Amino acid sequence: MQGYKYFPFFLLIFISFKAFPQQSLYVPANIQKAYEKGTRNSDGLPGPNYWQNTANYDINVNFSPETRLISGTESIDYTNNSPDTLKTIWFKVDMNLYKKGNARNSMIQPEDLSAGIQISRLIIDDVEEDPGSVFIHGTNMIARIKPLMPHQHIHFDIDWSYVLNKTSHVRTGEVEKGAYFIAYFFPRIAVYDDIDGWNRFPYNGEQEFYNDFCNFNVHISVPKNYVVWATGDLNNANAVLSAKYTQRISNAERQDGIINIIDTNDLKEGGITTDHSVNIWHFTADDVTEFVFATSDHYVWKSTSLMVDPKTGRRTRVDAVFDPKHKDYEEVIDFARKTVEAMSYTFPAWPYPYPHETVFDGLDQMEYPMMVNDNPLASRSETIELTDHEIFHTMFPFYMGTNETKYAWMDEGWATIGEWLISPLIDDTLTDRYGMAAYDLAAGNENDIPVMAVSTNQYGESYYLNSYPKPAMGYLYVKDMLGDSLFTKALHHYISLWHGKHPMPLDFFNCMNAGSGKNLNWFWQKWFYDNGYPNLAIDKVSKHGKNYTVLVGSKGNKPTPVDLTFTFDDGAIQKLHRSIAVWEKGNKTVELTLRSDKRLKEVKLGSTYDADIQPANNIYIMK
Repeated sequence: MQGYKYFPFFLLIFISFKAFPQQSLYVPANIQKAYEKGTRNSDGLPGPNYWQNTANYDINVNFSPETRLISGTESIDYTNNSPDTLKTIWFKVDMNLYKKGNARNSMIQPEDLSAGIQISRLIIDDVEEDPGSVFIHGTNMIARIKPLMPHQHIHFDIDWSYVLNKTSHVRTGEVEKGAYFIAYFFPRIAVYDDIDGWNRFPYNGEQEFYNDFCNFNVHISVPKNYVVWATGDLNNANAVLSAKYTQRISNAERQDGIINIIDTNDLKEGGITTDHSVNIWHFTADDVTEFVFATSDHYVWKSTSLMVDPKTGRRTRVDAVFDPKHKDYEEVIDFARKTVEAMSYTFPAWPYPYPHETVFDGLDQMEYPMMVNDNPLASRSETIELTDHEIFHTMFPFYMGTNETKYAWMDEGWATIGEWLISPLIDDTLTDRYGMAAYDLAAGNENDIPVMAVSTNQYGESYYLNSYPKPAMGYLYVKDMLGDSLFTKALHHYISLWHGKHPMPLDFFNCMNAGSGKNLNWFWQKWFYDNGYPNLAIDKVSKHGKNYTVLVGSKGNKPTPVDLTFTFDDGAIQKLHRSIAVWEKGNKTVELTLRSDKRLKEVKLGSTYDADIQPANNIYIMK
């Protein structure tokens, strides 16, 4: 509802924006059909006929640390909001990544290969079906149903089990004896959308989320002494934790300081959980795209909270949960808190949308709603960069619901620019250039294909470049050109219209155009759609009286900012900066002039985030 207050302002921007012609971007046939059906439109707004499906999940899961057996029952109420009649329901059973014989992008140790998920009970709308009637292929599971008409509901009851992996930790599994991060653990109904219908792409360990926004009511059974952290709110803390620990959680949620919920002394004393052989932890989470949990019998727990929305007084609790032998994790709570603060007030300057964020000491570098599974690192700077990168994903894809499976750049690119901008706020000695060197080396090579190529068709270097550094540079260059204020308005326009929905690339591009009131298609085309590479060069430096004029040429076709550093004989330094706007007209050269009484020694072209495949032509030594 918060986004509605922006509507009159953005309507004015939209009207003025439509007053002048704009360069058009390529519209694929399936997107054009969405425009024709009115589910989306070329102005970036969701169409009048926009829809998306949803479900309510009621899950009871039992986890045995000794056997690593995960067994569960789930009830699913699924709503078909589409205009289509559905004759099958597609499920994702991503735990089958570890099933023997399945295709995967990740290395799996032989001891982790399994029989995959076992479906022992299946009821569809109160009719018991043969569990063998579902067709499981890889990580997809298909159930045939009676035709489900538009706006009708269907109910599933499913019993299932599988064995959690001990090694080969791909975003889930045993971290060490007594510590586990458990994701992709339940059959989940796939997305059925207005673009592709069912999301049929199998999970192979590389491409990530594309899930509907759903509601979760989850009960997790674990042995005594195991503490559980999860997506959503813990509803029965008093039933699973001793009183002093519930009080510490309550204290952490009300104050800014860091509190030790569980420290090493508490671990030695024991009695942290209630004295039952098995404790059942109850969590609920509404309007989220995924549910995961983690559990340990020997991790410490630091916690703090901060106000993320001064208008409502809403606070977010931030947790760091880790093995006490990992000393680098001691500061993670501070890094995580500062990240949530920066996201709320600086970039993207949108109140942090969820009640808590937990960073768990695991064996991966992976994000989930309200949860992060991060490995310990020896380098403090890398720990900062990893922490803020993964937490930034809260906005993209979880709050925004992007199709990360097809367009990884719509979330990883944002997490990368978030990392670049927030890391120096946590430690002002840091210059985070994650991905920049890799792009400078690979730009223009055979593996450097357009960002807009579908992520499921990319692997290795192509996937990395197009998911992380290239889109991050694109966002950063537009931010530089528009200025912080206008860029933020445009980005908030996009967020307010599409959060909780499923925006596609053209929705983003068109929203940024309308929100800024500027035709940015010339840049979207060159940076996201076209082949090519960035390569600026100093063509000439001339002096006319007290004016030094530098002619900068574009030898490539990817527009980047122009940053010149002038060094004088006395050691003095002056800088000139021009945004990508200087290349908007398609010109291949631009002149910059600096006035100075000093004798010039050297001119250098480039800055921290200015990509360039040929730095040798970026230095001009005066004769």
